[in-house]
Amino acid sequence: MKRAEKFIEIEGLIENLLKKHKEGAMLRMKVLFFAKLYENLSVGMIIDKLGIKKTNFALTTANLEKEGCIVIKKSTLDKRCRVIELTEKGNKELAQYENEIEKSLGATTPELDQSLDVILKYLNHII
Repeated sequence: MKRAEKFIEIEGLIENLLKKHKEGAMLRMKVLFFAKLYENLSVGMIIDKLGIKKTNFALTTANLEKEGCIVIKKSTLDKRCRVIELTEKGNKELAQYENEIEKSLGATTPELDQSLDVILKYLNHII
């Protein structure tokens, strides 16, 4: 199987696994996760990392902000940029989702964890 085919299969399987836990909320969880992971990254850079349309991102973040899960504010590093900050409510929602995923994945091995780290490092390098 070609590398591209493997990535397409992996993406499909992961998406199906994640959808089982929060139907229709994948983008919501991705935004919360990336906001937590890249707390000082500009909104534009998070959109690039997610690879989504600005309109989809804007709608999702507007809902998250209205619900009190995130706060969008000007960056302290660059006043021209906006950054996303997770609130306590957003952190709790994301943690609950991550816990559900962890439970469904079951036990792991050091080899599997290392393989996931390698894939993650590779993807972050090329994207």
